[in-house]
Amino acid sequence: MEKFFKLKENGTTVSTEIMAGLTTFFAMSYIIVVNPSILSESGMEWGAVFLATIIASIIGTLVMGLVANVPYAQAPGMGLNAFFVYTVCFGLGFTWQQALSMVFICGLVNILITVTKVRKYIIKSIPTSLQNAIGGGIGIFVAYIGLLNVGIINFDGGVPALSTLNQPAFWVFIIGLILTLVLLVCNVKGAILIAIVVTTLIGIPFGVTKPQDTTSFSEACAALPSTFLAIFKEGGIGSLFSDPAKIPLVLITIFSFSITDTFDTIGTFIGTGRRSGIFSAEDEEMMEKNVGFKSRLDKALFADATATSIGALFGTSNTTTFVESASGIGAGGRTGLTSVVVAICFALSAFLATFVSAVPFAATAPALVAVGMMMTSSFKEIKWDDLSEAIPAFFAGFVMALCYSISYGIATGFIFYCIVKICKKETKEIHPILWVCTFLFVLNFVLLALL
Repeated sequence: MEKFFKLKENGTTVSTEIMAGLTTFFAMSYIIVVNPSILSESGMEWGAVFLATIIASIIGTLVMGLVANVPYAQAPGMGLNAFFVYTVCFGLGFTWQQALSMVFICGLVNILITVTKVRKYIIKSIPTSLQNAIGGGIGIFVAYIGLLNVGIINFDGGVPALSTLNQPAFWVFIIGLILTLVLLVCNVKGAILIAIVVTTLIGIPFGVTKPQDTTSFSEACAALPSTFLAIFKEGGIGSLFSDPAKIPLVLITIFSFSITDTFDTIGTFIGTGRRSGIFSAEDEEMMEKNVGFKSRLDKALFADATATSIGALFGTSNTTTFVESASGIGAGGRTGLTSVVVAICFALSAFLATFVSAVPFAATAPALVAVGMMMTSSFKEIKWDDLSEAIPAFFAGFVMALCYSISYGIATGFIFYCIVKICKKETKEIHPILWVCTFLFVLNFVLLALL
């Protein structure tokens, strides 16, 4: 195990990696129940999506851990599943089989741009100030996810506001947050995982820790054939291009899926890998010298790219690298062993869904807030007194959280970076790939406005 994962070389131990894996899993385990709840609205069977979610997460995360040896977990992404149902199926009138087919094609596109190293070149083209802004922005985003998940921030009056602390879940969250911060300040090993477990137990007398409605493993297995390889059956890929009038709309939708999926992953890798050193100087040197397809970053990007198509084959929307992986990285995870632990937990959850679903948001939200807080340290590297650096950094970092989208944050950062450089007549400093990405983002916004 030491030789395979290179634990000492990465400054970690088996126990640390296990705790990191458990931390990541519990921070993202909500997807096991939430994803089928959303996708089933399109007509897909709940049990089939439940099992497809778990299978896609296991395969994607194992590839990330065993091939790339990095501590990232994959699962069907929030936001993309909502786009799948409410925009593609309800808004544009596509069937869920056609939507799955578009996700599958999106995965193939991502594989193509990864194998051709386009995604790696995109990362190389992003200036250091924007990379730091993305890292800090990921921190705000992660913390914001935690606050929204528990409901302590609400929009009942049309504007964001602190909820009245009259719900048991809010008090459990506050207790958990204080506990998490105290353990971190006292440098307790496994602080985040301990806090999640203790807060879950505290939630029992408050009535917050309770199982959600799920399905049995046998029932899920019986339902899976309804979505497995559905894209190759009647009403799948073949029907996408049967109507010439709809082909432009199909291509636009695939483009929207792909650009969001691509930049969500790039943002997560930059935001978490840069600060923690997961993607080391050796990786950067390999990137600069263009040495084969051998760096951890190359392999991690490939693992992420393949996961989307695999998930579509089983019956779920885009499988992507989860930003909640930051919680495990914050707990000390540095190698693929963390990912393997997460994959094992996903496998067990197929049989223990009732137990896993009992872990409340109030127990996992404090971990996300604490990790997000630590990640904002990337902002200190930015020259805030220099407007040419501060403007794109601000929009990249804060739009990410305010719009609840990593890709939108990166998009606005790119756009304002180009605007600033044009105003200062420094367009030569803009990498050609950055020009192309900025144009594609603008095009995506325009096309979404026309859908």
